[in-house]
Amino acid sequence: MQSQQTVSLDESKEILDAAESKAQELGVPMNLAVTNNEGNLIGFRRMDGAKLVAASIARDKGYTAAAVKKPTEDLKEGSEPGGDVYGLQSTDDNRVVTFGGGIPLEVDGEVVGAVGASGGDVSEDIAIAGAGVEAFEASR
Repeated sequence: MQSQQTVSLDESKEILDAAESKAQELGVPMNLAVTNNEGNLIGFRRMDGAKLVAASIARDKGYTAAAVKKPTEDLKEGSEPGGDVYGLQSTDDNRVVTFGGGIPLEVDGEVVGAVGASGGDVSEDIAIAGAGVEAFEASR
């Protein structure tokens, strides 16, 4: 099968549905974002009661995961004082997020998009974004 270059709008809807379902299961109103392979927003959902401030964070988590091609939680240690990429979060117009909740979407090892979730604690954000990733992978 030929590799897909980016996640589709229909796939983003399925990802958002799965992430929202997980958020409801956990009882956490979330902001959810799906980006393409370049980190540009394809789909966004703000659940009733989700924190307004977390809307831009969810989008930026998706952007970051697509841009660096790894989960945002993997950036935490290196971006702390003394880390090899200390200050990373202040680059790229302050869009880089260095804590969990952004996860890339991959097809055959190629990043085709990303999911960003924000509104809970970091472990909840990771679990909810992960549910979106799982739905994407299951649909392949």
